[in-house]
Amino acid sequence: MSGVQHPQVKTQENVTVYKILVAISLIHLLNDSLQAVIPAAFPVLQQSMSLTYAQIGLLSFTLSMTSSVLQPVVGLYTDKRPTPRLLALGMMMSMIGMIGIALAPSYLLVIFAIFFVGLGSAVFHPEGSRVAYMASGGRRGFAQSIYQVGGNAGSAMAPLLTALLFVPFGQFGAIWCTGLALLAIPVCLYVARWYQGQLDAGLFRAKPKKTVASGTAEAANRRKIGFAIVLLVFLVFARSWTSSGFHNYYQFYLIHDYGISITNAQAYVFTLAVAIVVGTLVGGPLGDRVGRRNVLLVSLLGALPVTLLLPHVSLFWAYPLLFLLGVVLASSSAATVVYAQELLPGKVGVASGLIVGLAFGLGGIGSVVLGNLADWYGLKFVMWFCSLLPLLGFLAFLLPSDRKLREMVE
Repeated sequence: MSGVQHPQVKTQENVTVYKILVAISLIHLLNDSLQAVIPAAFPVLQQSMSLTYAQIGLLSFTLSMTSSVLQPVVGLYTDKRPTPRLLALGMMMSMIGMIGIALAPSYLLVIFAIFFVGLGSAVFHPEGSRVAYMASGGRRGFAQSIYQVGGNAGSAMAPLLTALLFVPFGQFGAIWCTGLALLAIPVCLYVARWYQGQLDAGLFRAKPKKTVASGTAEAANRRKIGFAIVLLVFLVFARSWTSSGFHNYYQFYLIHDYGISITNAQAYVFTLAVAIVVGTLVGGPLGDRVGRRNVLLVSLLGALPVTLLLPHVSLFWAYPLLFLLGVVLASSSAATVVYAQELLPGKVGVASGLIVGLAFGLGGIGSVVLGNLADWYGLKFVMWFCSLLPLLGFLAFLLPSDRKLREMVE
């Protein structure tokens, strides 16, 4: 009977786990709110520094590439040596970047400050995703949704930051965002104590499980898994470029072609951002129920008719279509991460860093490419190009179903 857990003890543990999920989601919210400062500052920086669309794209590229290149590296290290203190360390790096953005007198120094924000994000995200995995209780899609919804809520702050901080205060408005980092650090320390306690109790082992890569007899499965990873990355590419195009450049399209103000344009961007939060919250549990590959398939193909309509509708219809686009695109966010974790069992940090970091990184590359296309061919061409990207979602049919995936890795 000693091995039977008392119901009250189990209830207390469940309450603690939910507290940890909420806490790590809050940290994610605050972390990504700091990242949201950068796109929020785009309209103001464009006017004050006379930037081209390509230069704006380079700012986004700096943030996303710093984060995306380093996230899998950090994940590879922490898969072998889980490091709870990285949660707070990443937040402190982002705070340094915020101070730099507020005070930078030149374009090059703005880029340097953004580098620190990206570095802080790269340090935080793999360990944040690991905490969500540890606290999932087997409901990985649900836990990943709770974790990611915090990040998407933080990203949704960008248009509010533009309207409330950068329009009235200019570039220096970023200094107020350092308070977000100061708020996050004690929460990071709280989560880190729980995280360290799990490690000390031996409830989470850093060493990976045996995978299909360990036997020559499973060479065929290894090839299938390798193909699935590459294809998953490509689908993340399609989703990221679509999201990046509408999130970063649709506001300029509205300002240029519809003649609305910067402040009014933020209402449309905010609508998209809120929808992404809703889609993320819904998508994870849905993936637990109907299969993660199915959610990814519907996410991309379901976005196609919406993206085709958006550049041609009136301002009134732009609101519901943007909301629908955000919900549908973001519904696969958590499902994609969990699908990658199941492709690479025992490598939570690498899988999370690869997909979350890569999604952000590819979005940054997309910002540079789309910025150059906007300079060369105009914003209408960029909107048309982004409208067709969800067509690539048909490739999701080539991914193994969730059932076949489990058979491959067992």
